[in-house]
Amino acid sequence: MALPRLVPRSTVEAASTTALRHEVRAFLAEQIAAGAFTPAVDAWLTGWDEDFTAALAARGWLGMTVPFEYGGHGRSFLERFAVTEELLAAGAPVAAHWIADRQIVPSLLKYGTEAQKTHFLPRIVRGECFFAIGMSEPDSGSDLASVRTRAERVDGGWTLTGTKVWTSGAHLAHAFIALVRTAPVDPAHRHAGLSQFIVDLRGPGVDIRPIVSMNGAHHFNEVILDGAFVPDEMVFGEIGEGWRQVTSELSFERSGPERFLSTFVLLAACAEPTAPPAVSRSAELGRLVARVAGLHQMSSAVAGALERGEPADVPAAVVKVLGTTTEGDVAEFAHLAGDDVAPQAFRETSGAAMDQRPGFTLRGGTNEVLRGVIARGLGIR
Repeated sequence: MALPRLVPRSTVEAASTTALRHEVRAFLAEQIAAGAFTPAVDAWLTGWDEDFTAALAARGWLGMTVPFEYGGHGRSFLERFAVTEELLAAGAPVAAHWIADRQIVPSLLKYGTEAQKTHFLPRIVRGECFFAIGMSEPDSGSDLASVRTRAERVDGGWTLTGTKVWTSGAHLAHAFIALVRTAPVDPAHRHAGLSQFIVDLRGPGVDIRPIVSMNGAHHFNEVILDGAFVPDEMVFGEIGEGWRQVTSELSFERSGPERFLSTFVLLAACAEPTAPPAVSRSAELGRLVARVAGLHQMSSAVAGALERGEPADVPAAVVKVLGTTTEGDVAEFAHLAGDDVAPQAFRETSGAAMDQRPGFTLRGGTNEVLRGVIARGLGIR
């Protein structure tokens, strides 16, 4: 018996986005030449630059899939995918708008009220509204069903109490969508009783504490909600439907090209024939290039499936597992390829990649958990 296909076939016509890709590359070359940014690894997480975000918004490259009536550009998922790939491949600082553009936009379009769409979408498109993600909690790992943050009904809304952790960019973002419990845990139905709320991160009852990495960087945060009030109009989707909603949202988080291009600037440096440190041609370098090429096809296929409204949680898990493993292997290859005569910039970039590597296979759900998702998709678990 043949196993089911895990990733849909890619129907992307490369020629359809060629002109757009050239336009983005020309813009990026101008930005680099002007000193607007220095290409970096993992820049979709670490590169918070609101001026760069504003420059993208001015060219219509934020909220590309948002309909015209909400201030967007009405373009396809695959056009957005092409722009996203070019930005990631260049190591551009896109962290400020990343979460809002990647998963808040499609979630709002699918589950948001008309008032929520009207309020948030035009601001995201203009690069004026930034979001974080309120999913992970202490001691929960990748088990979202175990969240303990609770919401209690009060006059005119809800009060939220609990802690979210590893919240990227929360100290700079305006809001996050929090997954919380609105009903007691039912051991027989662990995914029931969950709901989502749009929380003002700058409002009362919200305490944001930095989590500083071992290398001194500050990207992550702990967000403590101490009776934070959320009005009824900021309930996101339906009460009790949080698990269904968040699963849909995770498809966007797990399947994008950031899951295999975080270290692409290093791979490009290693593959450049004339670039020091003259990395010797090796089968391993070729394998890494081939893996990235295959992941491009897989990720673009998932983007096409999402545009068609097809379920994509399993193929997204496949892309995430294979992609984050690949970008970690790129970091290790570059780190080992460099030596004392390698340019300082190369050594610094490869060092930064190795610093970030442990997080690649953790964020967005650990690869161990996602292998379970894939197993269920194959019907073997």
